[in-house]
Amino acid sequence: MPLTPVLVTGASGFVGGALVEHLLAVGYERVIAAVRRNDASFPSGAARCLVPELAADTSWQDALQGVDCVIHGAARVHVMKEAEADPLAAFRKVNVDGTLNLARQAAAAGVRRFIFISSVKVNGEGTENGKVYLADDVPAPEDAYGISKCEAEEGLRVLGKESGMEVVIIRPVLVYGAGVKANFRALLKLVDSGVPLPFAAARNRRSVVALDNLVDLITLCIEHPAAANQTFLASDGDALSTAELARQMAVALGKPVRQISVPIALMNLAAKALGRQVLTQRLFGSLEVSIAKNAELLGWQPPFTTAQALAATARHYQETRRS
Repeated sequence: MPLTPVLVTGASGFVGGALVEHLLAVGYERVIAAVRRNDASFPSGAARCLVPELAADTSWQDALQGVDCVIHGAARVHVMKEAEADPLAAFRKVNVDGTLNLARQAAAAGVRRFIFISSVKVNGEGTENGKVYLADDVPAPEDAYGISKCEAEEGLRVLGKESGMEVVIIRPVLVYGAGVKANFRALLKLVDSGVPLPFAAARNRRSVVALDNLVDLITLCIEHPAAANQTFLASDGDALSTAELARQMAVALGKPVRQISVPIALMNLAAKALGRQVLTQRLFGSLEVSIAKNAELLGWQPPFTTAQALAATARHYQETRRS
């Protein structure tokens, strides 16, 4: 039986590209990949839809024809160095206005389900004292990106109730996998270099999610009846300290583990002097989530452990580095 026709936005991105490839591999016969540029590449078999801008007046009419499910991953993403004078306005323009415009057109076109790839930043910036974030916690976003994602979620829930279109919200934690960039790749590179890292004293707990695990959860939510109008957190199901993450990276890379113990307070002072407090929060702060709801409602468990996914990530990193 043919599977649901699906529209994937952000299809040339890290998550979107992997999702398109997976959907085609498991038998989805009609996958429409929305991209911003004609030069975007993705597996043959997907239909390309050029959408130069995600805004309040973008037309999605052609892309939505016959579509049963929209998976909306396109967004203005969180950046470490913000160039906009009014970051919240810039995030709202894309992540709120652009998202709700697409959702309204989707509902009008008869789309059954709208899956929104949000962010754990809707829950907040970190957990303390052994607590974990739950999917149904009261949102507590702190930065402009998190606020924009939270406002988009709220608007989608209202639209879903008014239109009858099912809304599913997925909030991933830090995503890693083959081809990962930014801070995760930078840490891989440091571990691979053999430079002693000042993480031995880290006792934090941070949840991460492998790209393949996230894609598996998204795919399940396309059809699963219990996913309708629910919010889920996405992680590998465990939490690691930065010291343990670096150790597992070293094992995956086949490198010796080199870590030294530097007091966290001293690291925080140095970061404050350099204006890099956000970086130390990510390295030494905790952000742990529970995915118990995923198992209870969907019967979902991550198909890959963190160790397995790190090994695959390390292999890809080493192969691309050599080439």
